[in-house]
Amino acid sequence: MRTSLSWLRDYVSLPASSTAAELDEALTNLGMEVESIVDQAATVQGDLVVGRVLTIEELTGFKKPIRFCTVDVGKDAPQEIVCGARNFAEGDLVVVILPGGELPGGFKIGARKTYGRNSNGMICSSAELGLSGDHSGIIVLPAGSGVPGADARPLVGLDDVVVDVEITPDRGYQMSLRGLARELSYAFEAAYTDPALISAADGTTDVPHPVVVEDTVGCDRFSARVVRGIDPNAPSPEWMQRRLVAAGIRTISLPVDITNYLMLELGQPMHVFDLNRISGPLVVRRSRPGEKLTTLDGVARVLDAEDMVICDDTGPISLAAVMGGETSEWQPDTVDVLLEAAHWDPVMVGRTARRHKLFSEAAKRWERGVDPSLTLVALERAVQILTAHAGGTVAAEVLDLDHRAAPRPILLDPALPAQRVGVPYPADQVGELLERVGCTVTGNNPLEVTPPTWRPDLVAPIDLVEEVARLAGYNNIPSLLPPARGGTGITAAQRRRRTVGRAMAENGYVEVLSYPFVAPALADALGYAVDDPRRSAVRLTNPLSEEEPLLRTSLLAPLLGVTVQRNLSRGLRDLALFEIGTVFLPSGTTAVPPVMGVDRRPTPAEWKQANEFVPAQPWHLAAVLTGEIAPSGWWGPGRAAIWADAVSAARIALSAAGIADSRVSVAAAAETPWHPGRCAAVSVDGTVVGYAGELHPAVVSALDLPKRTCAMELDLSAIPAAPVVQGIRIASFPPALIDVALVLDRSVPAAEVSSALAGGAGELLESVALFDVYESDQLGEGKRSLAYKLTFRAPDRTLTSEEALAARDAAVAAVASQFGATLRGA
Repeated sequence: MRTSLSWLRDYVSLPASSTAAELDEALTNLGMEVESIVDQAATVQGDLVVGRVLTIEELTGFKKPIRFCTVDVGKDAPQEIVCGARNFAEGDLVVVILPGGELPGGFKIGARKTYGRNSNGMICSSAELGLSGDHSGIIVLPAGSGVPGADARPLVGLDDVVVDVEITPDRGYQMSLRGLARELSYAFEAAYTDPALISAADGTTDVPHPVVVEDTVGCDRFSARVVRGIDPNAPSPEWMQRRLVAAGIRTISLPVDITNYLMLELGQPMHVFDLNRISGPLVVRRSRPGEKLTTLDGVARVLDAEDMVICDDTGPISLAAVMGGETSEWQPDTVDVLLEAAHWDPVMVGRTARRHKLFSEAAKRWERGVDPSLTLVALERAVQILTAHAGGTVAAEVLDLDHRAAPRPILLDPALPAQRVGVPYPADQVGELLERVGCTVTGNNPLEVTPPTWRPDLVAPIDLVEEVARLAGYNNIPSLLPPARGGTGITAAQRRRRTVGRAMAENGYVEVLSYPFVAPALADALGYAVDDPRRSAVRLTNPLSEEEPLLRTSLLAPLLGVTVQRNLSRGLRDLALFEIGTVFLPSGTTAVPPVMGVDRRPTPAEWKQANEFVPAQPWHLAAVLTGEIAPSGWWGPGRAAIWADAVSAARIALSAAGIADSRVSVAAAAETPWHPGRCAAVSVDGTVVGYAGELHPAVVSALDLPKRTCAMELDLSAIPAAPVVQGIRIASFPPALIDVALVLDRSVPAAEVSSALAGGAGELLESVALFDVYESDQLGEGKRSLAYKLTFRAPDRTLTSEEALAARDAAVAAVASQFGATLRGA
């Protein structure tokens, strides 16, 4: 909202000594964000003076008329100035900027030779001074308004201050001079004059033009008046043009400028129709299927069933509250006008403006809320200004179709402001502050508060609490930190996730964050079976993208389908990425969710029932490997990532989560989207918590990923809590290290062999580790050799070789018994 300080002073008696800083502070304390406060006098640099034209010489031989003038600017000698305007004569007073000055936009003025003559300065037009868009001629001052050499700024309105504030969406009443002046009267405790307090003609039985309102919800008040026989060439007065330009609105014509002026002054948008271009009675209704309208911006728009339109016999002629149509707009030869002022539903206007991307000044005010009591006042002011400057006859009939609902009172506990804000507000102060904003306050406890018509944002007790705090002064609210409650800081689950993330990063993985939204087709690309539960996903009612309306049920879906693909498209081939995040698993309930309002807290039963519809959101960890895990170069060939690296990533994560390696088992599995022969199920204490391995070739092909891409995904929420770590006794006796190579069937999992060795070796076995896998036809068909390093140690003595070999033999015997293994080379 932009306006001039002089315009504000018409309605509020601000102190003459008030500075820009004081005005800035006052507006900020009232809850408005001040964009700028600009002194217009500073927009023109240098000497801007009154000049009297002494002589005019018409120069010929050029493509356009040029005049060579001598102008008295209060100096010893007249200034020679070349000018192209022709709307002035000898003896006229004009506005001159002298050499060394600078006009708005950085246009510097100097002495130069042009059209064969010397020109020392410029005779200015309103457009060149930034006062209006009028380029038709230069400014001619009234006779006797100044003496040559005097400062011309006060004479043309450049002695004003322009205030630009950002209005929050809930305070539409501030988007007018009426509202801003009222607000400043609170801050400066100054006298306020309401521009709406004028005598306006009431609606009459006879109407100036027949109008039917079919939808009284979308339009609960429609008023109109007619003026005939106006002068179509009458210009807008200079004071109006200056104020509109200061507000950032282009001047168009007198009737249109009046509607814009009153929209700024009162906050009531209006529209002017050419009465002779309206065919038949007007009908205010919702749009019908297939209807179109060409708006004033020349765009043909397809209307929606929710749009409100004003129609005549030809169809829609105006997109109500947003923009008028071409067929009925004011024309340069218009002599009979119908002025309309109505009250429209803010929700309807907001949706219409967004649907058609028409964020007009009128629509901005309507969606924030406009005072419904202003229609007749605005019409009265409009016809007064119009007839004063363009003549014409005002029709005696006044249309006023009023379907407004009476305002509802709000019950307020006078102690509530103090309870919510933490500052003592006596009951009489609460009532006094609310009356200052125009509320009617009756009763004692509770207070019965009826908001004024211009405050549609006051609908609940908490809104009144905000008004009390605002008017009593935000600066009077102490800034106190809340007491720190005792606690243990982050939770165990949060600590685990952070520890796992650090472990992954320390092992060379880069953390990424993917959007949780996925496309339905991604389930096919990942090879999910028709009955795979991961296909059952939560569908968003209002997704950011219609192509991705589902919430992920697996981290690998967006990680592979979006993040990895984007990195590959940027030329990155060797990737080691991980992500920790939630997945969304539908609750599966088919009951009807409870309908809860905002007027009260939900009951425990409603809260429990509502939570039954919230999807489960366990935390998962996923990692993806492509290309080389060890880079190649002059130092060596490097190494490509394989399925075992994905399994290793799972072990790293589980170790960081506090799970001992002895509790982790890895076994072959068949799970999409992994390769059935290179997929491992990762279990903790016998419970599967995730899968790791190489992706299925079909998945790699469908997602256009590098061959042998590997991945891992763990359900962190399914991992049991880490036990309390007991300190281990460090033995000072030397270990006995014995390697064994066992030949057994290829189908026997290495992890089960390790468990069998540990079980058979007894208490002397300290650790067992697989260090080699060998396959050869010499071993026999379907056979392979697994080599393990066994570490034996006694806590109280040095083991003899006989003890170590006996433990080794017992371990091998256990494997032989369970899996038919034999010692290699035996």
